[in-house]
Amino acid sequence: MLKDRIEAAAEFIRTRTPLRPEIALVLGSGLGPLAEAVEGVTIPFAEIPHFPVSTAPGHEGRLILGRLFGREVAVMQGRVHLYEGYTPQEVVFPTRVLAALGAGTVVFTNAAGGMNPEYRTGDLVVIEDHLSLAVASGLDPLRGLNDPAMGERFVSMNRAYDPELAALAATLGGLRRGTYAHVVGPSFEPPALIRLLRLAGCDLVGMSTVPEVIAARHLGMRVLAVSAVTNIAVASVADDHVTNEAEVWEAAKSIRPRLVALLERLIPALPKGMP
Repeated sequence: MLKDRIEAAAEFIRTRTPLRPEIALVLGSGLGPLAEAVEGVTIPFAEIPHFPVSTAPGHEGRLILGRLFGREVAVMQGRVHLYEGYTPQEVVFPTRVLAALGAGTVVFTNAAGGMNPEYRTGDLVVIEDHLSLAVASGLDPLRGLNDPAMGERFVSMNRAYDPELAALAATLGGLRRGTYAHVVGPSFEPPALIRLLRLAGCDLVGMSTVPEVIAARHLGMRVLAVSAVTNIAVASVADDHVTNEAEVWEAAKSIRPRLVALLERLIPALPKGMP
C-alpha cells in the first residue's frame, strides 16, 4: 500500500532526527549547493526506504533536515524526473513523504528555459500557473486508485500556486510572474514546440515541478514555485544557437546568490502551521 510505503520512509527519517519540518524546499538543477546553508542532518535518498534515487546531473540526491533562516525545514538537494524512467507516482513519492513529516508549505525551485521575449538568463520568475501536455495525455501522478485519507479524488489546479505566497515572493524579490510549461525531456525542446507553447501563453519551459505540485495540492500543502531562467529557449531553426547542458549549469551557478538572498527574506516570512 502506498500509505504504508510513505509511513515507512517517514518513520526512517524520524529515527535520524527529532526535527519536524514545517517547510519543505525542493532544489532544482544546479541549485543544490543552496542546501549547504542548512544546519542539520543529511540523509542520502538511497538510504530512505522506497525513496527514488536521482540519476540526473546536478542533483545530489540528499535530504537535509535542520534549520534554515530561523525555520525548521526539510530540503531536497535534487529531485527525480520522468525522463529518468520513473513513473509519475514515483516522482511525487518524496513530496508525499515531506507532507507526512509535517511540512505544510513547500517551495519548489527549478532551472527553466525562458520563452517570454522579455526574460533574460539569470531572471527569477514566480510561477503562477502551468501547462503540461504530459499530464494532460495521461501522466498524472494522481491516476489510479485514490485513498480518501490522503486527498480528494478530484483536485482543482486553479490557484494551485498559492496567490498569497506568490505575491510575497514577487514583492520580496522584485520578481516577474509567469506560466510554466512542463515537458518530459530529456531532450531540449525543438523550436516548433517552443512556438506552440508560446502561443498557449507559456513563459517558461522545464522538465520538473508540475507532477510534484499536483501531489502537493492533493495533500493540501501550500505551494510556491520559483524558476531560475538558465537559458533562452530557441524558437526558430534559423537561430544557430544550440542549447546545451554547460550553459544551464553555468547560469544556475551565477543565479545562486540571488536565490539565496530571496530565500533569506522569504523563508522567515512564510506563514506558520498547516494550511
